[in-house]
Amino acid sequence: MSDDRDGLTLVTGGAGFIGGHLIRKLLAKAPGTRIVSVDNYFTGSRDNHIQDDRVRYLEGCTTDIAKIWAAHGLGRIGTVHHLGEYSRIPQSFDEPDRVWEFNLLGTKEVVSLCQEHEARLVYAGSSSKFGNGGRDEHLNPYAWTKAKNVEYLRNYGDWFGLDYVITYFYNVYGPGQISTGTYATVIGIFEEQYRLGRPLTVVEPGTQSRDFTHVDDIVEGILICAAKGSGDGYLLGRGEEHRVIDVARMFGAPIEFVPARRGERTRGRADNSRARALGWEPRIALRDYIAQFRAGTGTSVHASVDQLAPV
Repeated sequence: MSDDRDGLTLVTGGAGFIGGHLIRKLLAKAPGTRIVSVDNYFTGSRDNHIQDDRVRYLEGCTTDIAKIWAAHGLGRIGTVHHLGEYSRIPQSFDEPDRVWEFNLLGTKEVVSLCQEHEARLVYAGSSSKFGNGGRDEHLNPYAWTKAKNVEYLRNYGDWFGLDYVITYFYNVYGPGQISTGTYATVIGIFEEQYRLGRPLTVVEPGTQSRDFTHVDDIVEGILICAAKGSGDGYLLGRGEEHRVIDVARMFGAPIEFVPARRGERTRGRADNSRARALGWEPRIALRDYIAQFRAGTGTSVHASVDQLAPV
């Protein structure tokens, strides 16, 4: 299958960290493409907008996606990259209604729009679904809603012939990640603390592991899965476990432990064999990225990814 089809490309969450990188890559790989971003700017930022006539940015929630599309008189959709969902674990306990709205209700409306336009849906699932033999999907509201969406898509595909592919992201990091505030990423927090000369705060016990994956590798995986994949099961992670305490030590800064947070899983590692079978190869190692960041050239990993040897 291919995502090079007639019609607009819709990116929900296009003003977010991953969405911004994805749009930039789409423009580079398909110069004739036309893209519409729909983002509610809950965690997205206008700083991530790309100044290009081929991209149109609209503000709104996916629960209203059909109304938004109709109100702006937009044309036929060819492909939908659905990234615009709630995506934080500890915070989901404090905002269960928002998680329900953004993830379950919003995704239902996105699926309906895809069916109306006979568009291909590329869905960003959550790696939290796979923790602890699949039992971790019940640990928190975020993981549960994401797992239910996967069930919904698989059933909807069987019932109504929806054309879809489901990818799963593993702890994405890189240039443009959120580094401050409630929704900051682990690597983003460490980078900000390092810049400020503060101790790196490690959530107890520190032995919990994650499969950290650079945003450039994630975006490349999304596009390969969109072009060649079908159905469920494309895990986009390097396939390497890093204990959080060991990641903090890579920065060579003092470490300070903070209390464990509710709903967090203990391990995370991708079985990326299905994505690799399509030709995807993650190329950027976390240790190399941190080393370049410490050397004062953290952005060079993004800028010169093609110059890095495969790892």
